[in-house]
Amino acid sequence: MKTQELFNTLQAHQDKSLLFEYLPNAFVGANYHITEVKHVKIDSVDCGAGTDAWNETIIQLWESPKEIGKREYMTVFKALAILNKVGRMKPFDMDAEVKFEYSNATFNTAQLFVNDFEIRDNNLIVKLAIEKTDCKAKELCGIPEEKEVVTSDASCCSPSSGCC
Repeated sequence: MKTQELFNTLQAHQDKSLLFEYLPNAFVGANYHITEVKHVKIDSVDCGAGTDAWNETIIQLWESPKEIGKREYMTVFKALAILNKVGRMKPFDMDAEVKFEYSNATFNTAQLFVNDFEIRDNNLIVKLAIEKTDCKAKELCGIPEEKEVVTSDASCCSPSSGCC
């Protein structure tokens, strides 16, 4: 999700509570705070000597140990106010990919991308997902692309089926 898409989604649902699902049915606690917003410029060289550059917006979520047991989540309105204040101080690249940085006692620190969002009851649920590392120069490095394995009905392709 691009930063502009996040802002559009937040603006459309300001009356809702803002929840983050970092694994299926696992949510950042209601005691979370937005503790940092990073405007990151990536300037990279991959293993095949290919160069690339892009921007990312990384929003850090932190669960306050002083507020464990809190039941009310931050409102979308409040989160948007925080992000708007950040944008006045350091303007966002609205075309940058947005990620959320998060960890807890059982989930290692990760930068999670927005996979989807859902409106449930009076909540805007931002569904986060992990993006695995990958080789960007597979062809040059001699790494075959993974092919999808298609299974077929055994009766059709068994040696005695007559279809082969």
